[in-house]
Amino acid sequence: MRTGLIAKKLGMTRLFKQDGTHVPVTVLHLDEVQVIDARTQERDGYNAVQLGIGKAKVKNVSKPNRGHFARAKVEPKQKLVEFRVSEDALLEAGSNLSPAHFIVGQKVDVTGISKGKGFAGAMKRWNFAGLEATHGVSISHRSHGSTGNRQDPGKTFKNKKMAGHLGSERVTTQNLEIAAVDVEKKLIMIKGSVPGAKNGFVFLRDAIKKARHADAPFPAAFVTSAVEG
Repeated sequence: MRTGLIAKKLGMTRLFKQDGTHVPVTVLHLDEVQVIDARTQERDGYNAVQLGIGKAKVKNVSKPNRGHFARAKVEPKQKLVEFRVSEDALLEAGSNLSPAHFIVGQKVDVTGISKGKGFAGAMKRWNFAGLEATHGVSISHRSHGSTGNRQDPGKTFKNKKMAGHLGSERVTTQNLEIAAVDVEKKLIMIKGSVPGAKNGFVFLRDAIKKARHADAPFPAAFVTSAVEG
């Protein structure tokens, strides 16, 4: 099991095929993705790789994290994420990962924080049909209707589908296809849309429900060699 990648969502565009048809794609940018640390079974009880992306000002980094980055001999990062890996896929701290980690045509699972939509009604939030336009219904056409029960139990149960906060939650879209990879510009283009707003961070992993691409590099694709220390 390989590590995944962190990327920043730049937005959507389209790619044209040789036959003239176009494919809508989401453009993801890998801004200096580096290995910060490795979790091992002996020390931590599990195997994982900690990755960092972007640059953070030192004044905005806590003292413990400053020491954490100093031990890895890397600059402070804007975002840190762990990916569970198998024991033979552990990476050295300081390694820079390349967009070539994924192959065109490969299936991946993409995780992001969905766009926040604030307080939404039951029709928008849960796709309720709403109440009728006639037959005595007035004013409350878009309401969700009754949410309670009879005298027994005499209350509304928890987790009832009602109006409330919509979005801003962790969402994973599975089996998306890698449409293109630009190593020089550090871009990955994914067919279709992915969760999250522009300039938000998303996490890419090999699709859990599909076999890994035969040409996918193992344990990872590197831009430079690991920092020697």
